[in-house]
Amino acid sequence: MKFATKAIHIGQEADSSTGATVPPIHITSTYTQAAPGDHKGFEYSRSNNPTRQNYEQCLASLENGADAAAFSSGLQATTTTVISHLKTGNSLVAFGDMYGGTYRLFEKVFRPWGLDARYINRRDPAVFAETIDDTTRLVWLETPTNPMLNLLDIAAISQAVKDKANRLGTQVLLAVDNTFATPALQQPLELGADLVIHSTTKYIGGHSDVIGGVVVAKNAELMEPVRFCQNAAGGVPGPFDCYLGHRGAKTLELRMKAHCENAIQIARWAVEQPQLEKVIYPGLAEHPDHNLCKNQMTGAGGIVSVVVKGEFEAASKFMSALKIFACAESLGGVESIANHPAVMTHASVPKERREELGVVDGLVRLSVGIEDPVDLLDDLEQALKAV
Repeated sequence: MKFATKAIHIGQEADSSTGATVPPIHITSTYTQAAPGDHKGFEYSRSNNPTRQNYEQCLASLENGADAAAFSSGLQATTTTVISHLKTGNSLVAFGDMYGGTYRLFEKVFRPWGLDARYINRRDPAVFAETIDDTTRLVWLETPTNPMLNLLDIAAISQAVKDKANRLGTQVLLAVDNTFATPALQQPLELGADLVIHSTTKYIGGHSDVIGGVVVAKNAELMEPVRFCQNAAGGVPGPFDCYLGHRGAKTLELRMKAHCENAIQIARWAVEQPQLEKVIYPGLAEHPDHNLCKNQMTGAGGIVSVVVKGEFEAASKFMSALKIFACAESLGGVESIANHPAVMTHASVPKERREELGVVDGLVRLSVGIEDPVDLLDDLEQALKAV
């Protein structure tokens, strides 16, 4: 099956008892057994649930993975990835430009437990290899990154990491946060990643009405410890959340095309605006990773980051003047959202580190929705005039 067909049909078999085309939502917490241990594959909904199972099958198919495990949030998916494959005394290597919540998790939760998180700011695959030692068990990438939209060469980094791990005689897994690109635009497992993580809250759910996360593994062996932690530690989504996420995934390819089409129009308009100091979008030829974007992705995504001249005061006025773009956290919904990373999503990152990464006080991250682009451009223009 092609991508759009899988999104609609995997995990969506008609209900065997009624013929319902859309499977029912199984809201039960437990399952009646004919005798102790004699059941139909379901015992307790923390361990497994038919609605969640359908959803996980769909997401695994979209990433071309062997299996997927759904969680109550993207950060819970990240947490489970770490605790299922690392232990005290291990280290992970991460590209420094990342979601502020991930940085906070690594620094404030896992470092006190004895996990060494090492951050690098160069995208050269050789630097990743140099940073790995015999304690390293995981390399963590976001690409495109949040909010600076840097791209990393997954295939080249995967090869460098695995070559170094082989020389050390150890195993180092490559995990890619694919939230910004989605499997509709980028396939990390096909490029050498071992694990893919999503905040399904964003583009997969796509309607700003559900929180969720998922881990997808290249093979069943890598999923075994994730499945164990999913059951042992919990953090699973409820069946209605799984239903909403699964329903959103059905239109993912169509929505991503619309997000990309609107985003490139806004990016091209933005570079002509004198009130904007900088425009960041991988679909622009002047973006330093434009060629990598064309080779690694099938579209440049729905996020455009801009730096408003006048720092925080001007950026705040601009965002407050927007009428169609909502001033809000999150991204990836059908509606357009403007976010101020330094105050909102990346407030947990120290100011000095934020500015080193480019997350300055004038930076605004635009999650471009699927509204009519004429209306979106009119809204942005009137907001700049207000500044």
